[in-house]
Parts: sequence; structure tokens; C-alpha cells
Amino acid sequence: MRLFGDTWRYLTTGGHWTGDGGLLDLLGQQLLLTVTALLLALVLGLPLALWLGHLGRGGWLATNISGIGRAVPVFALLALLVTASWPGVRTAGPYGRAGLATLIALALFALPPIITNAYVAVREVPAHLQDAAAGMGMTGSQRFWRVELPLALPLVLSGVRLALVQVWATATIAALVAGPGLGRVITDGFARTQYGEGLAGAVVVALVAIVLELAAAGLVTLSVRVPRLGSTTSSV
Repeated sequence: MRLFGDTWRYLTTGGHWTGDGGLLDLLGQQLLLTVTALLLALVLGLPLALWLGHLGRGGWLATNISGIGRAVPVFALLALLVTASWPGVRTAGPYGRAGLATLIALALFALPPIITNAYVAVREVPAHLQDAAAGMGMTGSQRFWRVELPLALPLVLSGVRLALVQVWATATIAALVAGPGLGRVITDGFARTQYGEGLAGAVVVALVAIVLELAAAGLVTLSVRVPRLGSTTSSV
């Protein structure tokens, strides 16, 4: 019970939230790190996965990327990048020391769910809708934008949702290489045997993860309305 009491006192003390190195500051750092890594993964992986899904090729690539991404530990990848001559432990603006290495590791970690879901989503568009669109004289590009993508959007966003929550939770490992984020509270607390502080950092990470999950789930729910438009257009 003492541990939970220490955690509550840490969370309810205003001084722990404000100023440089406070919980709000570290939370902002981790959000920036998470969003940047996710955007990097989207730029690298989403167009390729959608294109391959539209062509109906490269299924082996999506499957293998997913398998490799789940098999390689993120911390091992981060340690490898940090000890390499590039990107190493150089400072990267607001991302802190070892910022580039952390960004690359997290972006690669986010790729599997994004690529797999996007590819499968486009491939699973019903063939009769694609045939109907072709019968209406639509070009391949028109079929993709008017039929395939609207129908695939909920599953594509589900992959982004999964990647977002995973990257947010995993971003705490940045503290292990002197990077930014709430992981610093967790590691510093346990290193000094201030377990209430460490647990407080973990609680904040968990609560924000729940908020991000709910927000992303709401976005996916809203996107379900879009496929109906695509279906209607393709069947006219």
C-alpha cells in the first residue's frame, strides 16, 4: 500500500508536472517522438502497401515485413543504431541525445502493422465491386481512389491505430539511451529506488495510451461511413 501511496503523492504534487523535466514536459517530448516516428513510418510504408495491394502483388513482402518486425526486439535494434557510427548518439534537436537512432527504431517498429493492414485492406475489396467499377469505364487510378481506398480505409486506419499505441508505449525505451520522454521518470525512479516515482511515470504512459487508443478507435468508427459512399458509387 505504501507504494501506491507514494505513486499518488507523486502524481498529485504540482511541482512534478511543471518545469523542465516535469511530467508535462516529458509527456510532450514523448508525444512528439511518437508522432514523428509514426509519420515517418506512414510516409515510408503506406504508399508502397496501397500500391502493391492495388496491383495484387507483393503479398510475400507484406507478410515478411510483418514477421520480421515482430521478431526483432526494438531495444536490440535501438542499441545497434546507437552504437553504430550513424546515426549514433548525436543530438537531434527536440528529440534529444540519440534522437535519430530512436526515431529510426520506432519508425521501423511501426511499419509492420501499417504495411500489412493496408495491403490486406486493398486486396480484400470485393471483386464484384471492382468489376462493376471497371464496367463503368473507370481507369485503374479511378477505381483505387473511388472504390478501393474508401472501402479499405477502416482497416488501413486500424493498422495506423495499432502502430500509434505500440509506438507510444515503446517510446519509453528512449530513456535507456538518454533520449526524451516519460521513460526518464520510470528509469530514474527505479534507479534511485524511488519506486513511487517510477510507477507514476508508468501510470501516465498507460493513461495516455488509453486516450490515444480511444481517439484512434473513434476515428476508425467514423471512417466506416466512407465505404458506403464507395459502394454506392460503384453500384450505380
